[in-house]
Formats: sequence, structure tokens, C-alpha cells
Amino acid sequence: MSPTALTGSSTSATVENVLRRDRAVTLASLAAVTVLAWAYLVALAGDRGAMPEVAPWTVLDATLMAVMWAVMMVGMMLPSAAPMILLYAAVSRKQRGRGRVFAPTGAFAAGYLVAWTLFSLAATALQWALEQAALLSPMMVGAGAWFGGGLLIAAGAYQWTPLKHACLENCRSPVAFLSRIWRKGVAGAVVMGVHHGAYCVGCCWVLMALLFVGGVMNLLWVAAIAAFVLVEKLTPHGHLVSRASGALLALAGVYVLVAG
Repeated sequence: MSPTALTGSSTSATVENVLRRDRAVTLASLAAVTVLAWAYLVALAGDRGAMPEVAPWTVLDATLMAVMWAVMMVGMMLPSAAPMILLYAAVSRKQRGRGRVFAPTGAFAAGYLVAWTLFSLAATALQWALEQAALLSPMMVGAGAWFGGGLLIAAGAYQWTPLKHACLENCRSPVAFLSRIWRKGVAGAVVMGVHHGAYCVGCCWVLMALLFVGGVMNLLWVAAIAAFVLVEKLTPHGHLVSRASGALLALAGVYVLVAG
């Protein structure tokens, strides 16, 4: 074998080792953040006194509720964003060579979570409005069959809309997404992360609204929705899963209305 071939083989092996290391560090970081988010939710669920009652909220109440929603979105959505974040890290590494890759990757993930934090603020405002209108119990569950049934039907209908499937397609196609909107640098990574997060909010916001049906702090319900998001985004037939779930949600909503 020629010296040139040996050098090329050695360089290729080095690149693969670096990519493997990057992937391991990124996965470990995402897993650690996700575990911490779920640990916070478990602790919060065991401390009902930390949740504001149905009464005028103080600024502290609103802040704590917004934090709860934001942490919940981290725990629910970060796992489904992992493939996109890992791909971003790999592409960034190949472009930067020996340059730093973890700062832009962290910026991309942070931008993604910014979009969900904005959603969390909206969810907090909606929760406050529902509680003041006596449409939500102190356990943060929708009051009345018409509320739960209507929300289930609306969620089922949204699963069939063009907007839902356009957003889902962008979440399910990381290569196409990155090639279309790639931007350089840490600032560009944040913009890309926010952009991707906006698509995911558009895809999944109605599923998050179903937390008001099963209970915002019902952790089994929270985990079930998070698992469904993973299936919808990462399995080969995610679009079919989305449409099938829409039909089932609508039927469940009709059942709740009739039974209630």
C-alpha cells in the first residue's frame, strides 16, 4: 500500500473517530438534560402544594407555572429532536474540521427550546384563562364532557390538516431541512434551531393541548403523549400514524360527548 493511501486511510479513521466522539457527547448531553427535566416533573407532581389554586395568580405563581411548562416541553420534545441535533453536529463537524462544534450544536438545541419556551408562555396564559373561567380543575384537568370531548375532536381534525403534515414533514426530514436553511456560525445555529422548533410547535401543539384532557401533571399521560410524538416523527410511517391517530381522537371525542 502506498504512503498516500495510508495517509488517506488514517485521516478517514480519525474523522470517523471524531464524529463518533461528537455523537456520544451530544447524546449524553441530551439524555442528561432530558433526565433532569423528568426528575423535576416527578418531584413537582409529588408536591401538589407548589401548584397555584383556582384563584387570582400572583406573579410568582405565573412564573412557576411557566417554568413547569417549559421544563415539561424539554422532557417531552428533546428526545424527538435528537436525530436533527445529531445530524446538525455531524454536518457542522465536517464543515469546521478541527474547529469547535459543541458551541454551535448547543446553540442549535437552545434555539429549538426557545420556540418551545414561547409555546410554554402561551400555554401558561391559556391555563390561567381556563382556571379563571372554571373550565379547569385544581388538578389541571378539563371540567365537563363538552370541554374534553370538543378538544379531542379538534385535535383529531388538526391531525388531518395540510399545516400539520407540512410541519411534520419538516420534522421528519432533517437532511432536507438543514440543506434548505443552513446558516453559519453560532448565531446562525440559533436561528436554525428556532426555525426547526417552530415547525415542531406547529406539528405538536394540539397534542400538547390534550394535556388539559388527561391532566397537565398526570405523568403517565405526559409520557404517553411524548411517546406518541416519537413514533409520529421517527417511524417510517409517521404520516399514516398521524392520520390514524386523528380518526381515533375524533372518535374518542364523540364518545366522551355522548357518554357525558
